[in-house]
Amino acid sequence: MTIRVLIADDQGMLREAFSVLLGAQPDIDVVATAEDGAEAVARAEELAPDVVVMDIRMPGVDGIEATRRIASRPGTRTKILILTTFDLDAYVYEALRAGASGFLLKDASGIQLAEAVRVVARGEALLSPELTKRLIAEFARTSPVAGRSAGVRVEALTGRETEVLTRVAQGLSNAEIARVLVVAEETVKTHVGRILRKLGLRDRTQAAVFAYESGLVTPGGAGP
Repeated sequence: MTIRVLIADDQGMLREAFSVLLGAQPDIDVVATAEDGAEAVARAEELAPDVVVMDIRMPGVDGIEATRRIASRPGTRTKILILTTFDLDAYVYEALRAGASGFLLKDASGIQLAEAVRVVARGEALLSPELTKRLIAEFARTSPVAGRSAGVRVEALTGRETEVLTRVAQGLSNAEIARVLVVAEETVKTHVGRILRKLGLRDRTQAAVFAYESGLVTPGGAGP
């Protein structure tokens, strides 16, 4: 299946470079570009791309606000891949909170960018697992635990679903979780789908964020 991509960056040379790199992939189609967040939101609403490659720092409506607007649209299936200059940029914390599905450094290779788009499109795993786990742990540490409502939502999960959610928050892929729990990978996929539906979450990244912010998993801890 062809992945339809929208590229949002205020630097024309980067937009063009990303377009060429991604457009050269047989399974990726760059359907549009945008030079700021406001245009990205408008084009995303018009074209419903599978993935938006979003720069964080843009004039006017920045990447965080654009991500929030796109991710909050009812029924949207568009995933957001954030591009950032620094792996621990404070803006990335807010982008993940706003609904981004992952992030990638701007100095990544064309192959890494294309694979990141594929990963985000299928929602299979966190991007750059070690860096992403550090980010999630950091903003979980600096923000209050979600409290009773989150606890009630966690209680809706079965014991095995809670265990799978914990592993997702630790950055494991479906295959890795399957090996740890000694079950079929398809079984893990089914559990993840049920977790997302029960908790009202968009994808694995948001599930990992929820696990930390609800206190199910603690930074540096192994969870229950």
